Amino acid sequence: MEMRAGAPVLPLGLLAAAVLAGIAAQLQLPAPLEASLRRMLLGAALALLPAGLVLARRGRRTAAAWVLLPACALLAALQADVRAAQRLSHRLDPALSDRLVQVEGVVAGLPQMEAGRWRGLLEVERAGWPATLTAAGSRVNGDAPPPLPPRLRVVWPASAAEPVPARAQAPRAGQRWRLTLRLRPPGGRVNPQGPDAVLAAFEDDAGGTGVVAPRAAVPADLAVPLGESGRHRIDRWRQDQRDRIVARLGARPGAGLIAALAVGDQGAIEQDDWALFRRAGLAHLVAISGLHVTMFAWLAGVLAGALWRRLPGAPLRCPAPRAARRAGVLAALGYALLSGWGVPSQRTVLMLALVVLLREGARQWPAPRLLGVVAAVVALADPWALLQPGFWLSFVAVALLFGSAPTQAAGGGAPGGGGRRPWRDRWFDRWRGRCRDGAREALRSQWVATVGLAPWTLVFFSQIPLVGLPANALAIPVVTLVLTPLALLGLLLEPLWWPALQGAEALRAAVAPLAAWPGAVWSAPAAPDWARALGIVAAAALVLPAPVRLRLLALPALLPMLWPALPRPQPGEFELLAADVGQGHAVLIRTARHVLLHDTGPAYGRHGEGGDAGERVLVPLLRAQGIDAIDRLVLSHRDTDHVGGAASLLQALPVRLMHSSLEPGHPLRARTPHQPCRDGLRWEHDGVRFEFLHPQAEVLERTGPGRASSNALSCVLRIESARGRRVLLTGDIGVEQELALGLRHPEALRAEVLQVPHHGSASSSGLYFVNSVTPTWAIVQSGRFNPYGHPAWPVLQRYRDLGTHLILTTRCGAWHWSSADASSWCARAERWRYWQDGEDRNPGTDGDPGWP
Repeated sequence: MEMRAGAPVLPLGLLAAAVLAGIAAQLQLPAPLEASLRRMLLGAALALLPAGLVLARRGRRTAAAWVLLPACALLAALQADVRAAQRLSHRLDPALSDRLVQVEGVVAGLPQMEAGRWRGLLEVERAGWPATLTAAGSRVNGDAPPPLPPRLRVVWPASAAEPVPARAQAPRAGQRWRLTLRLRPPGGRVNPQGPDAVLAAFEDDAGGTGVVAPRAAVPADLAVPLGESGRHRIDRWRQDQRDRIVARLGARPGAGLIAALAVGDQGAIEQDDWALFRRAGLAHLVAISGLHVTMFAWLAGVLAGALWRRLPGAPLRCPAPRAARRAGVLAALGYALLSGWGVPSQRTVLMLALVVLLREGARQWPAPRLLGVVAAVVALADPWALLQPGFWLSFVAVALLFGSAPTQAAGGGAPGGGGRRPWRDRWFDRWRGRCRDGAREALRSQWVATVGLAPWTLVFFSQIPLVGLPANALAIPVVTLVLTPLALLGLLLEPLWWPALQGAEALRAAVAPLAAWPGAVWSAPAAPDWARALGIVAAAALVLPAPVRLRLLALPALLPMLWPALPRPQPGEFELLAADVGQGHAVLIRTARHVLLHDTGPAYGRHGEGGDAGERVLVPLLRAQGIDAIDRLVLSHRDTDHVGGAASLLQALPVRLMHSSLEPGHPLRARTPHQPCRDGLRWEHDGVRFEFLHPQAEVLERTGPGRASSNALSCVLRIESARGRRVLLTGDIGVEQELALGLRHPEALRAEVLQVPHHGSASSSGLYFVNSVTPTWAIVQSGRFNPYGHPAWPVLQRYRDLGTHLILTTRCGAWHWSSADASSWCARAERWRYWQDGEDRNPGTDGDPGWP
């Protein structure tokens, strides 16, 4: 069978699927391939290509597919693997970790104000050692310049001595700076179902982080702008426009939305507004989405076509419709570039360009082929886009809208009696019919997007905004037809930003009551992979064209994802999860039917401007675990690294009883029923025994100058399973309290698992206490490169001499332990991928304890 002239060797949809499958397989690797293996696989793929082409030319399409599709998948995977290995080679040398280095480079991207400090990317041009260094930053390798990654994430921290630079003096895209930085490898908190901070740095090709050193460390100029480099002009323009919007509109809440719609600066939106938009299901609208790019391209095409028709002789050289299509694509490309070139913008521009090219050749592709080719091109350009929620939400939404589009019935026409009726009646009927059809299509699109994307929203965010349908029905026309055009036109005529601001604030006021409804958001625990896959297929079946009876058959398939059967401890046993909250403490204890949380982690930033562990870590973690209420909350003492997340937690979840050592009148005590955590207080849940060992009632009741320090009043909780396995949670007690505990409870201190007192401070974990507990596992919850030196090296050595397994959350991430079989796992090891290369995959007691 001969191939038709001009026909593709294989269907483009299959080739696109092979490319996506190859890249997706490469993303699952624990490490990039060895160079020798990569060369061997490349040779095999290149050998398969001509063989497959020969088979296809001879008409053996099936055999050709079995050869060409694996070859295409392998080539796509290899190109992603080569780029991954190259990025990993840019990682910071571990020998430079926590060292002071002087760097000259150019600011890239759009600097952002986050948690009270500026953050941005720096393209390193040259590096050297500062003229004067402290002992902590002593020279390495003599005077040789340090080998730095080509790109660094740079942080200008806030401090009393050096306030954050004002916006006018902030780092600007394209500026060259000389900075004295304390270098750190990429990293971040790692919790089950939590974000992957290392992946975010890997996608930016940032090999490390540099924090501008405090002036006390280096008595020299720390951050000196050296002038303009002439690079990153697009990002510089975006930053200038953002500053114009802020200067014109001030710090009003709607100003951030206008900046996001005009130049794609999502960082300009306040955290409270982001929470509101997510809860209402409007997050896709406040970013530069495919809808905005398409609308902008359409408007640009209409304007270009009208102008083209009025140019003398222009329609003879190029028909006006063709000129309008080309102008629309160019306008979409420019808008996407000026707004940050996100995944939805990439997808839209590529689709528009392909459609125009096909129209130029008088051809038309089916929607699945068009969508598959665009997805493959996006993945080839950025393989790690497949790990972004925006990629899947964007392409799946378009695919569902294409697939669910109703077929046009033949023989339709305008209602009424044809030409016998007056022209005004006929015009009114056509106008009414178009409005009715437009409203019906808008409702259909919203239904398809809401239902079809619900499982994907659960997969990525563990929640579904139930008010998304009415909220989007209100917000889509306002944002698309009013706010976005005004925000863009305001770049040319600034007074237009004022009506845009009024519209943004009116929209926020209208959406807030919807988001405030008690049932506005449906939260569901993380379901198994098979349940997620089944739910995704079932949701697609509900919105695709099919008889109603067949669609209803898909409803039962959603149940395993919406209400998954989660494993729970058996009666008499419990599970422990030490969350990775940074420099703070938070431990979750689950029995068969009850939940206890010991401390809530810190507030982030000097004044909590970066949020807190409650809203950022614990609430998402608890909901992913299927926990919608806390039976007992223990706040060991008043320090903010232990109670910083309590307010957010109490606002998000009901707490039935709180135990604490907080003084009377503390605002947290009034939020829920309270009982002091005095020595001797005990209870039992599901066969598991709980008992407070500290502080004593008379010490806790003291007030005024005679009251002990907050650390000394830490609630010490012992947990014991039915078979006698124990956990000891200690808060921030010091050596004096440890000795008192040993005298009062000489037999009660022994435990398999110990939360190391005071994050491993040298003022705690005395030798007597450590020998009394003799733990098998010792948990140290502390922050990477924290300023307190936690954990202290002598303390770690003390536990190591006993043969204790040290669990550092800086290396392990969240740590899970089960009393049933004493099994344990680290979140970092459970979700290991190659971009985490350079971190310790198996934390334990052997070798260096890692980054304190």
